[in-house]
Amino acid sequence: MSNLKVTYMTKVIQHQYFFAHPVETVWEYLTNAELMGQWLMKNNFEPVMGHEFQFRTGAKANLNFDGIFYCKVLNIEPLKTLSYSWNCGPGAGSITLESVVTWRLESKDNGTQVFLDHRGFDRAENLDMYHGLMHGWLEKFQNIDKLLNAGAHGHTNA
Repeated sequence: MSNLKVTYMTKVIQHQYFFAHPVETVWEYLTNAELMGQWLMKNNFEPVMGHEFQFRTGAKANLNFDGIFYCKVLNIEPLKTLSYSWNCGPGAGSITLESVVTWRLESKDNGTQVFLDHRGFDRAENLDMYHGLMHGWLEKFQNIDKLLNAGAHGHTNA
């Protein structure tokens, strides 16, 4: 008699996007909580190693998601790399997705190439969230691009 083990293939989201803006400007959109709130979600992010923070959005029962991503800065190399945990679940302290988001920036003559790597979708129950985020991250890149092209960086409307 053999033990049949069913394994689930880990899914990874990888995108890249070019911004016709300097790396310092793009980095600000990835590390400034107020700017992140404009293109991603409300948050209490700080670009500090080990800082624990949350992204908050609407709950999605069909994704078994209470609307809060629990995150922690895992790595930060200014203007080059930012990595943080990205965990979520149905609520009441239950976490069903443990993943990591890594941003990598490369300065180019005419702008910045941004690479996104989001991994950790290693359970079958994470498949719907994986598909949602696969498309969702592309929309977020477009949101950043719109804000950058509107010249909003570094300015707040007080």
